[in-house]
Amino acid sequence: MKIKYLVVGLAMLFVKPVVAQEKPDVQTLSLQEAITYALEHNEDMQKASYDQLSAKYMVKEAKSNGLPQVNGFGNFNMYPAIPVQVIPNVFEGKPDEMIPVQFGTKYNASAGIQLQQLLFNQSYFVGLKAAKSSEDLYRLRKAMTEEEVMYNVSSSYFQILQTKEQFEIINANLARLDQLGKILQLQYENDLARKVDVNRIKVNKTNLETQLQTLTSALDQQMNILKFFMGMPLEEGIALTDATITLDTGAAAFNSSKDLVQGQTQLQLLNKQTELTELQKQNIKAGYYPTLSATGTFQYNAMRKEFNFFDNNQPWFSTGIIGLQLNIPIFDGMRKHSQVKQTEYTLKSLEADRQKLTKNLEVALENSISQLQNSSASIAAQEQNVALAQEVYDTTNDLYKEGISPLTDLLEAEVSLREAKTNLNNEMLKYQLAQLGYLKATGDLNSLIK
Repeated sequence: MKIKYLVVGLAMLFVKPVVAQEKPDVQTLSLQEAITYALEHNEDMQKASYDQLSAKYMVKEAKSNGLPQVNGFGNFNMYPAIPVQVIPNVFEGKPDEMIPVQFGTKYNASAGIQLQQLLFNQSYFVGLKAAKSSEDLYRLRKAMTEEEVMYNVSSSYFQILQTKEQFEIINANLARLDQLGKILQLQYENDLARKVDVNRIKVNKTNLETQLQTLTSALDQQMNILKFFMGMPLEEGIALTDATITLDTGAAAFNSSKDLVQGQTQLQLLNKQTELTELQKQNIKAGYYPTLSATGTFQYNAMRKEFNFFDNNQPWFSTGIIGLQLNIPIFDGMRKHSQVKQTEYTLKSLEADRQKLTKNLEVALENSISQLQNSSASIAAQEQNVALAQEVYDTTNDLYKEGISPLTDLLEAEVSLREAKTNLNNEMLKYQLAQLGYLKATGDLNSLIK
């Protein structure tokens, strides 16, 4: 039994290192690397890429209608009862007498090939333009998806950095309170401090530890959201590096003219939808034009009383036909007229959407510029506030050590310092998000990966 336990114990020693090695490695990602990963693995990006590739074949499909259409055919019929027709009996010179006659044979077969070539169809040429415009439409949709992915990943990235900064603030405060708590405990044990002061420190520490737990849960959720936007498995371990966005904050950079929003992908996409609707209208009107096609058929026919189609001594008869087919639309019950009217109102609706979108983009641009300016001023103010709060805390701490200032003043100074750093951290996040908003409003999010 002892040997058995010894073997099991040795096995456990070897198993534990193996388990430790199975822990996933933590991958460090910069903002640019996170965005690049997302553009390759995000499910929406993959779908947009598939749609864009599919659009290329839509163009080829549209072109195929103008190429020769060749089809082979074969036909076999067996008549258990041959059809009977009644004709005048001219064979015996009795035209007034009607006699039944069977036409045809019991077995009939035919095989051949058909060719059709489109010569003129106005809808075909409009369809080619629409197919190429559709390809541009899917390209723009992919570009818009890229912008959404870049914005979502960047926003989540900065929020995580802000949460990590908040961690450092709380941990620094916890370290100060822990040191102060040890000193007070020793003083209390030597009757140099009151029990209430020791309890105040414990209460503050507990509050900070609770905030730390809340932040830990929030950080886990933010990490999962970032991985979701990136298309990364949730079990992957990642670490983020510091990231900043550099914008030209000069007056010339913040140009709020309408020219900045004209290059927006959303606006280009709406313009492309308007173009496709206009082509749809032209395609409907093209239905009023006649169509012309060249046709050709070559076939072999065989008629047999017996099933001997594979007998080389029995003949097959060939037939060839070449012709033109002209279709002229005359009246369709006003169907095309109604379809044209529908597209005209659709175009008016798209124009209203374009005007609304243009205004929204201009508002978003102006708001992002305003937020950048406000956040920049707030950051400067909060930095001064942090410096003042730090000076107050240091002074109060020195006075407390000298026994001049009470503990309550020191704790209040500590809380004020923590709040000042938190406010500065929040303003830094607002500034980063405002920068993202500016890049999105100007259609320049691609600069994040350049």
